[in-house]
Amino acid sequence: MKARSEIRFLLNGTPVALGNVRPDETLLDYLRLRQRLTGTKEGCAEGDCGACTILVGRLRKGELVYESVNACIRFLGSLDACHVVTVEHLKRADGSLHPVQQALVDHHGSQCGFCTPGFVMSLYALWMREPKPSERAVEKALQGNLCRCTGYEPIVRAALSVSTYGDAVSDPLATERAAVIAALNQMKDGARVEIGSGRDRLVIPTDVDDFATILESEPDATVVAGATDVGLWVTKFMREIAPVVFIGGLDELRDSHEENGAIHIGAGVSYSDAFSFLAKRIPALGALIDRIGGEQVRNMGTIGGNIANGSPIGDTPPPLIALGATLTLRKGSARRTIPLEDFFIDYGKQNRAPGEFVEAVHVPVPDAASRFAVWKISKRRDEDITAVLGAFDLTIADGRVEAARIAYGGMAATPKRAKAVEAALVGKAWTEETVEAALSAYEKDFQPISDMRASADYRMMAAKNLLRRFYVESMGNPANLSRYEAA
Repeated sequence: MKARSEIRFLLNGTPVALGNVRPDETLLDYLRLRQRLTGTKEGCAEGDCGACTILVGRLRKGELVYESVNACIRFLGSLDACHVVTVEHLKRADGSLHPVQQALVDHHGSQCGFCTPGFVMSLYALWMREPKPSERAVEKALQGNLCRCTGYEPIVRAALSVSTYGDAVSDPLATERAAVIAALNQMKDGARVEIGSGRDRLVIPTDVDDFATILESEPDATVVAGATDVGLWVTKFMREIAPVVFIGGLDELRDSHEENGAIHIGAGVSYSDAFSFLAKRIPALGALIDRIGGEQVRNMGTIGGNIANGSPIGDTPPPLIALGATLTLRKGSARRTIPLEDFFIDYGKQNRAPGEFVEAVHVPVPDAASRFAVWKISKRRDEDITAVLGAFDLTIADGRVEAARIAYGGMAATPKRAKAVEAALVGKAWTEETVEAALSAYEKDFQPISDMRASADYRMMAAKNLLRRFYVESMGNPANLSRYEAA
């Protein structure tokens, strides 16, 4: 098998080849400590504040796609055949300020200035894909950027005016696209990358088959797709993670398609990519994805990773369980498919053998008779970890509940079905009285805990109220209007 012992990428306009890469070295540390590109700041070191935002471009099916990411939790080893763009690279052809930068200057969008480079890069990513964004699009793009001086209004005004300062099609990332694609194609040589040994070992497989072979022989390796979880293991918990297998560049795991009434999602599909098709086919999932982290986290985090880590507060498993999703697991060349709900056994324990990995999830599209909804409860609306998440898929015909699948996150040691509540609803008339009578069944299904996010009593009350909300909204009384929607 063809192999090499270095990673290759473009850093702004310079080709880089590195053989001395630790598996836990972050892109932020590399930029600031090794390259002295100190415009990229460290604020939180956990992907929350956005001060470290940079752009990463990667080839996908021949197309060059740039996304904003958090350099503080992005590992250097994940950048093979990528284009890394930092704030230092932004300028006009004559060397003057870039349109995004000039707009922020003119609209007084910077106060202390610490967070400003991150805002610049997030707005740059938005401007390149949407030169004349709506205010809503700007706010979504900036969900992952925090300004401690509370200067959001001038930043939003600047974002809305960027195209008056320049034309996105004339930006270097647009005019130099062909040259960058050629350079990345040359770097993407089909070789397995292996660097270091022992605690310094990292591997980048050539394809999914190679990944399966590696993991079968090294079942204790840490698998890193988006690093939105593993990044914090390093920056916050100082955990040893080697050997590491980086799979974010495996195109086979990023494939999604609809077939036979189900959406088939590769484990490496990011939240951002999933939004583009799930929001169209299952709108409630689109609304949920919009509240997972910020734009940078959604660009990095993956559906498969959110499932595989087994967290009881992962946002995607409860709605997927409610929809009756199944999971394909792979070990070597052998595959098996199980109901997603059977994957979660206990806290920190999943139905996965050593060397086995999540390859894809299969989500049935609700039919016309089904009523599906999902709601997330958290202290902040945007970029916050879930306290309670409830998902409901009910079939109601002739005023009666024919079928019900209800799942929650944050209520047990795993994402879990509310089977006693379901049984209390099925076969009954769909009325407020039926819903109220079913609430007593929650204690049979759940014994939530108290922690920093919510007390046990609050969680139980919120879970019950979500069923009440589902009933109210099913009767044509929407309760989740935003300021962008008509009352």
